[in-house]
Amino acid sequence: MAVMTEEMTPEMEALKARLKATWMSGDYGHFAKYLEPGALEFLGRLSIEPGTRMLDVACGAGQISIPAAQAGVQVTGVDIASNLIEQARARAAAENVKVQFDEGDAEMLPYDDAAFDLVVSLIGAMFAPRPERVAAELLRVCRPGGRVVMANWTPEGHVGQMFKIIGKHVPPPSLMAPPPKWGDEATVRERLGYGTTRLNTTKRTYPMRYPFPPVKVVEFFFTYYGPTLRALAALDTARQTSLRQELEDLWTNNNQANDGSTHIESEYLEVEAIRS
Repeated sequence: MAVMTEEMTPEMEALKARLKATWMSGDYGHFAKYLEPGALEFLGRLSIEPGTRMLDVACGAGQISIPAAQAGVQVTGVDIASNLIEQARARAAAENVKVQFDEGDAEMLPYDDAAFDLVVSLIGAMFAPRPERVAAELLRVCRPGGRVVMANWTPEGHVGQMFKIIGKHVPPPSLMAPPPKWGDEATVRERLGYGTTRLNTTKRTYPMRYPFPPVKVVEFFFTYYGPTLRALAALDTARQTSLRQELEDLWTNNNQANDGSTHIESEYLEVEAIRS
């Protein structure tokens, strides 16, 4: 296999530009700080040996790239959002850790075949519009016998429910495959099974803890998280009110805390595949 190149239709080019703008809006680096404990739990389960060549696909501001590098892993991070790559580079420099951060697309990774021992995506590659291309690329850049590991929100979990509500108010583009399908085991086996010798899936929950109540969590998402920020901006005042109310109800109903804070356990599918 070779680096995937293609002639994109104008419609797909427009969608790619829209998705990039979505992820560059808000401030994902700040948004993700409350998600770091769950990210570190995920990273810890990977049991990565020092010296391992790891690619972090849709790395954001380096939430797992930087701690992995601090543990002696040879890390490359790639993300479609150039401002997040800049944040990641600045954070790595501030913490005096060596990581290569590149701007790039999960559907067209800018790396050679079999360049990595471990290819990881924590709630990231699932948002690319063409999953079959993502699957092919994750496998292509992983060496035979290496691992591809993903964490993907399930359709039934809290975040999956959140995206269902958003999609009701702002329908997703027709060219975009539903991201939570990456959280369906049968779908994942269809997408990754052909290039692997073993594929294991485990449903887990991701801790989402905020020191403020659900109503303020929803506002936090509208301020800092690109997909919700852009969805709100696409609606008129009445529909904004409706979207806000439905999300507040969801967060309130799923909240496990009773002290004025918010604690949600959001289901995701952890995928571990061995490259054939």
